[in-house]
Amino acid sequence: MKSENKHISWGIIGCGDVAEVKSGPAFQKADHSKLLAVMRRDTAKAEDFAKRHGVPFWYDNASEIVSNENIDAVYVATPPSSHLEYALLALKAGKHVYLEKPMVLTLQESDVLIRAVNASAGKLVVAHYRRFLPMYTHVKKLIDQKEIGDIKFVDIRFLKKEAPISEVNWRLTNSISGGGLFHDLAPHQLDLMYYFFGDYNQAYGFSQNQKGKHDVPDIVNGIIDFENGMQFRGIWNFNAPDHLVEDDCTIYGSLGAISFSFYGNEVKVTTEYGDRIEHFQQPVNIQLPLIQEAVNYFQDKGSNPCSVDDGRIVMALIHAFT
Repeated sequence: MKSENKHISWGIIGCGDVAEVKSGPAFQKADHSKLLAVMRRDTAKAEDFAKRHGVPFWYDNASEIVSNENIDAVYVATPPSSHLEYALLALKAGKHVYLEKPMVLTLQESDVLIRAVNASAGKLVVAHYRRFLPMYTHVKKLIDQKEIGDIKFVDIRFLKKEAPISEVNWRLTNSISGGGLFHDLAPHQLDLMYYFFGDYNQAYGFSQNQKGKHDVPDIVNGIIDFENGMQFRGIWNFNAPDHLVEDDCTIYGSLGAISFSFYGNEVKVTTEYGDRIEHFQQPVNIQLPLIQEAVNYFQDKGSNPCSVDDGRIVMALIHAFT
């Protein structure tokens, strides 16, 4: 039986760039949480990460993480092509799992993962961490309190420059990322739409590789018909000229609008009384709020902050669009 003061001891599978600041230190900062071990296939890099972050153990094989009896939960932070493999490995060992996005490569893999979660003593949380950032909890509060009336439709325009040659990496390889930069970035944005507005009836979309440089789409369009009657449309372009670069989400209501940038720290609220700009400061370790919620859930102190079923809904939207 879990003690109320018991710590959740973590192991990280894939201690790369994402774990340096965004997530890794948060496992040591969250209440009743400690980071016990890290794993990377390159032993020297695993050791370097461990020593710099004060982590006692490091490995070059994921099986050593899941076989460590002192580890309660595993953070899977590898590229998406191995998410399912490592999540299944941890769940089979009865470990809890905190799984990076996109949750898996395909909708079919989502169903495999759901069955594994249901059959395991371990619990699983998907790392859609934006749900618990102050800026987005505030936006949800504005929506729920009908600050701009009844929501009618939402528009996302996410237009980015082509990635420099130096940044070409696994994200632009379909077999590893599942679908390029859209699969890497859109899960957070689509999860927020589900978090804000609930279930949907239908979703459709189109995608193309206009530039022809890689085997992944560089432009994606999508529309959603939500059960509450509101509509959504979004466009993602990863080959935009400098003068068209844009990052905007605007939520239109019967009494006004709410707009924000996904990579900004401001929310603009427009009503009949005029505009107001609200500013927010993001946590240095940006996943800390969700990791704290995950720790609470693993200790039976709260509900699942982002379940495997939530993750499947996001994967279904990605599948519909691409």
